[in-house]
Amino acid sequence: MTLTDLPNIGPVLAGNLRAVGIETGEELQQVGAEEAFLRIRTSVDPSACFHQLTALAGAAAGVRKSALPPERKATLRSWFQTL
Repeated sequence: MTLTDLPNIGPVLAGNLRAVGIETGEELQQVGAEEAFLRIRTSVDPSACFHQLTALAGAAAGVRKSALPPERKATLRSWFQTL
């Protein structure tokens, strides 16, 4: 599955993922949203925001970011605030 086949992943985010060594949807699922986000923020886009994190989490789960459960969003928010 290509990255842009995933929900929430457009050409820019797909390019960011490829730049940090994540080439497929399966690799994103294995690495996880948080690790993928850290790689992007460290190596490609230091201004990566919470919305990008939720986009990655949704993509890894196969859903639009708006469909992420509130508990998952809260966990992501708490994690993001520690960065």
